[in-house]
Amino acid sequence: MSILRFRTSRPALPQVAIAAVTRACILASSVFNKLVKNETLTKDDKSPVTVADYSAQAVINTILSRTYNDDLIVGEEDAGDLRATSASPLRNRIVDLANEALTAELRPGERADWGVGPGSALTADQLLSAIDRGNYAGGRTGRMWTLDPIDGTKGFLRGEQYAVCLALIINARVELGVIGCPNLPVSAADPSGPRGCIFVAVRGQGAAQVPLTDPFTSTPTPISIPTFTQENLNLLESVEKAHAKLSFNERVAQILGITRPPTRMDSQAKYCSLARGDGAVYLRMPTGVGYKEKIWDHAPGSLLVEEAGGIVSDSRGEPLDFGLGRTLGENFGVIAAGKDIHSKVLDAVKRVKEEEAKGQSMFK
Repeated sequence: MSILRFRTSRPALPQVAIAAVTRACILASSVFNKLVKNETLTKDDKSPVTVADYSAQAVINTILSRTYNDDLIVGEEDAGDLRATSASPLRNRIVDLANEALTAELRPGERADWGVGPGSALTADQLLSAIDRGNYAGGRTGRMWTLDPIDGTKGFLRGEQYAVCLALIINARVELGVIGCPNLPVSAADPSGPRGCIFVAVRGQGAAQVPLTDPFTSTPTPISIPTFTQENLNLLESVEKAHAKLSFNERVAQILGITRPPTRMDSQAKYCSLARGDGAVYLRMPTGVGYKEKIWDHAPGSLLVEEAGGIVSDSRGEPLDFGLGRTLGENFGVIAAGKDIHSKVLDAVKRVKEEEAKGQSMFK
């Protein structure tokens, strides 16, 4: 099986997506080295993330627009604020970084007609227009891409886990997912070893991992979710308490008899870790009323887990619905696990929800 082929009338689609994510990952790493490691930041200064977000979206959307011009894009960023006169310094930095990524030498497997390589620099207006290609509202029919240029803002700033995430959705079903994890070890068994991975899933064709340093000529490593023993069960969860209800997760772990501490990391790197067996269960429960999960935060990761032999659902056991627009609608949480334990996790989640409901009713 070659994970780098995709059955479609438009050839080389996975290669294009991999090239886009790879160049965005290299750009993000460059931003971290230039703007985080080498500049003094205040605690709440997220300007490097802003630069990386806009630049990466400009690069990915440029490549998609050159290769699949009719496809719609649901992206996280909007270039409206960058057009203001006062935004000139930020805009210039974004343009410089995006063009640096676009004009880098062609790698094996890339093609100049994808809009990359020497001579591919664009004007500021062209790059801002590329960013705004991501303004599509989403929907249930047709072809669309969804992307999160920098998933895991605080992980990025800490020099820990973040991801560049891209998915192709056709008629509300995720067909292709590509996730780049610049800081994830190539092997969890060697955490101090080489870092940087690209994860690829094609519906019906499995899931695989390739090194970020050489994604096209390296032999893809197929990945699948193993069977976990009770002693090896553990949860994958967010670092930030604002992103997931960690106290809820603790109670679920108690019911499941999980004794190992959770593995906490930012971004869809959790989906990647689950798909290759670094953790047993990814659990993300809502922290408050009204928040809605964005489709770009789950589309590629959900397909990766499914193609690796797992199940992804909300806390009711229903599949995630990517045809509702830019969000997943009402927030019922996310449960991802291997097929052998997903139902057990689902039962435990339902039990904890019932306990919470009873506890709340006692105080009414």
